[in-house]
Amino acid sequence: MKKQIKKIAFLTSGGDAPGMNAVIRAIVRSCVYNKIVPVAIHKGYDGLINGSFEEMNARSVKGIINKGGTIIKTARSTEFRTKSGRKKAYNSLVENSIDALIVVGGDGTFNGAYIFNKEFKIPVIGIPATIDNDIFGTSHTIGYDTALNTVVEAIDKIRDTASSHNRLFFVEVMGRDAGHIALNSGVAAGAEEILIPEENLGLKRLIKSLKRSKNTGKSSSIVVVAEGDKTGKNVFELKDYVEKHLPEYEVRVSVLGHIQRGGSPSCFDRVLASRMGVGAVDSLLKNKSKAMVGIKNNKISLTPLIDAVKGKSKINSELLKISDIMSI
Repeated sequence: MKKQIKKIAFLTSGGDAPGMNAVIRAIVRSCVYNKIVPVAIHKGYDGLINGSFEEMNARSVKGIINKGGTIIKTARSTEFRTKSGRKKAYNSLVENSIDALIVVGGDGTFNGAYIFNKEFKIPVIGIPATIDNDIFGTSHTIGYDTALNTVVEAIDKIRDTASSHNRLFFVEVMGRDAGHIALNSGVAAGAEEILIPEENLGLKRLIKSLKRSKNTGKSSSIVVVAEGDKTGKNVFELKDYVEKHLPEYEVRVSVLGHIQRGGSPSCFDRVLASRMGVGAVDSLLKNKSKAMVGIKNNKISLTPLIDAVKGKSKINSELLKISDIMSI
């Protein structure tokens, strides 16, 4: 017979993402609705190890749905990667009478949760929150839509100055291992070229494309570069390379950086976070565990944690074709 769940703890881990506060709100109020005590763990897995717990109620999460970041803080924990650290974390849960755990974050967060569940059998559910959208088992992660809107707005402004000065801009966006932000924002912002980790388009093709743009009368250009692009050069080396081979171009670099993680979450991310938070609590109450809540075909679904960790999200090949067509 399964143990009745009376207390659910939750934490945010890894890089922050817009919408984390919205999912915290959804978890807390879903727990209260189901007469379960919600317990916030501050500072991710480090807080789990050190017992940084706080019981919450429905009023604890008022006025946060529109806020970026995470009110319970997030951190990357080195100690949780050790067996002794995870044993401390388990002891903290036992001491606080926690029956189940919800972890909000990316693949590193889920990997830790999977190992933790395997060792100590604590019921655990993951919620994907990362701007990179690089998690297998869901079409969208919390924070991705907001980050896209932030990037497109920034590129639109960069294009204003690029066209005023007849310049070529390399715009670097986040995405060390996945090019979802670069590809989608590049198409939306009308970039001439998009460089992503999944496709090594090569430097010769880049030069050829920029020459073609110049020859067809384009006076300014935007190239969106994911930070994990496979050309073998960072964005500043790309600038030097183009200036060497195309001296007629005046080249500038803009690295958007952590601005992509901040800001008020979009309507889409607020709704997604609310759906996933409620879905996580409902799943635990149905004795589901070792799974990640995701969204597929606009429906909440569960993916085994191990699949979410080991699986690879796929880039939209249709958008690659669209990008080529739109850049002529």
